[in-house]
Parts: sequence; C-alpha cells; structure tokens
Amino acid sequence: MSRYCGPRLRITRRLGDLPGLTRKQTERSAPPGQHGPGKSGKKSSLSEYGVRLQEKQKLRFNYGLSEKQLFNYVKEARRLPGATGSILLQLLEMRLDNIVFNLGFASTIPAARQLVTHGHILINGKKVDIPSFQCKPKDTITVKSKSLSQKLVKNNLDLIDKPTPGHLELDTKNLKGTILTIINPEDTLLKIDDLLIVEFYSRK
Repeated sequence: MSRYCGPRLRITRRLGDLPGLTRKQTERSAPPGQHGPGKSGKKSSLSEYGVRLQEKQKLRFNYGLSEKQLFNYVKEARRLPGATGSILLQLLEMRLDNIVFNLGFASTIPAARQLVTHGHILINGKKVDIPSFQCKPKDTITVKSKSLSQKLVKNNLDLIDKPTPGHLELDTKNLKGTILTIINPEDTLLKIDDLLIVEFYSRK
C-alpha cells in the first residue's frame, strides 16, 4: 500500500488528532461516510481487531509511512533490545523528517519531507535528502544557507507556536537544531497505545 495522498481531514475525523499529518481542524465530530454517525448518534463499537488496526493506522498516517515501511520498522524494533513498542516510537521519532517537523521548520511531517527531499536540510554540515535518515544524539540540523526555503522556515517558526521538545535544542537565529538525546516515547506529540500496535503485528 502506497503513502496516503488524499484528504487529510477525512483521516483525522476517523482516527482523531494527528499532529504530524495536518494542523487543520474540523467542526464535524462524526466519522466520514455517507451514513453519518448512525441512528443513535454514536460511533459504532469496534472489535478487538478493529481497535488494534485503528492504533496502527494512527501511527502510519501521522508519520506518513506505507504499510511496508511501518512493518519494516516493527521488525527492526523487535530485533533491538528493549520494549518493542517504545523502540518503535523512538525509531520513528528519530527520522530526519520528523526531527525537522519537531524543530518547527515545517508545519507538518509531509512539509518537512519536502524540505528534506529538495535538499534544503543539512546534518552536521552535509546535505541529506533522505527523509527516513536515522538521526543520532549530538547531530546538528541546519537549513542550507542562501536557500529559498530559509524564508519559509522563518515564517513557520513565527507562525507555529509550540514548545521545542526536551530532546531537541533550537537556535532560531541561525536556524539550527541540535539533538540532545533520544526521545522518551511518553513525550511524543502523538498519543497512542504502542502495545496495541505490537499486538497487531504479533502474528506477522
């Protein structure tokens, strides 16, 4: 399954708030679909499989991953020592596109991915155009000098009023971010039950 490129509010209506996917809000509380919320005005209950599937979909849409990419991250998290769910979230949070988003250089993860793929982002002074690049503590992320994207990044920093996560340090004057440590899974913007995701993939 390829990466989703359709209406984003449709996804947030079904799955809830996804900070990495879109900043837009909708007044509609009912999930999408021609039949609306149902006769009782309530959402239909989900099966145990449906609950686990929904949590997995939240993760996939928020970080902009294909199903194959997410499954590969799950396999990598299983291989590493520690709790699989926590390791999975750390792997996703340390992706370059997500770091650029958390620093406030872009309004969403898809916008951050575009900055990276167009070659506007440097890691330790070297251009990296791979959104899935795994960043490490002490890495420095900067916006390429004399780049047209510098104005866009400055505008985003002015418009997006959110605190910088504790594992990152931001220098707004020089458009420079430093990774201090690996993020604590409890500090992620996306609130999710990682255990349900591990259970979803337990038979694969």
